[in-house]
Amino acid sequence: MGALGPLLLADGRLPVGAYTYSAGLEPAVAAGLTRDRIPALLRARLHTTAVTEAAAAVLALRAAGREPVDFGPVQTALEARTPAAPLRAASTTLGRGVHRLARRLASDHPAVLALADVRPRPLRPVALGALGAALGVAEEDLAYTVVYDELQTITSAALKLLPGDPLDSVAWILAAEPDAAHAVRTALAVRTPDTLPARTAPLTEQGALDHERSERRLFLA
Repeated sequence: MGALGPLLLADGRLPVGAYTYSAGLEPAVAAGLTRDRIPALLRARLHTTAVTEAAAAVLALRAAGREPVDFGPVQTALEARTPAAPLRAASTTLGRGVHRLARRLASDHPAVLALADVRPRPLRPVALGALGAALGVAEEDLAYTVVYDELQTITSAALKLLPGDPLDSVAWILAAEPDAAHAVRTALAVRTPDTLPARTAPLTEQGALDHERSERRLFLA
């Protein structure tokens, strides 16, 4: 796939992310978050969940390069660091979409085949690591993809939940570059599943639990 692989994974039109997921924005808006606080939310996510997910995806990518391919340790570590059941369920749903895409693009790749052995089902970062291996994506590119997807998911959801000038989204993402780069460096420094950072945020966890009970919602979480 060459240089197109990372671009494909980072494409907001890919129907495995922002169409169904707001990366915590919808619960935050329900709790009173206003549009002017979105940049702060982006920075907060880049220092918490984005680091954990990017590191997990890179660990999965590395696991895909060993024989036999075993995503179990990464999956288990990530599950333990995703304590809220609604967030695990959302990640599993998104992971299923990534797995489906991987089967379409590289059904016979060892990493894609190994995803079928992950129980109960691969979380999204694990599936992204496998797909990254199948597409020949480098570790840093994969980490940036996961981090960028966090940003574009929130900003895309903002256009539905807190409408405003779409150009604001571009400015927000560019302004977050230093934090994004730090998240990537931190993710790449993680060497084993047992050292995967547990960077969750209590308000994010509580928001996901509240969101699950909501009768009016647009996104999974």
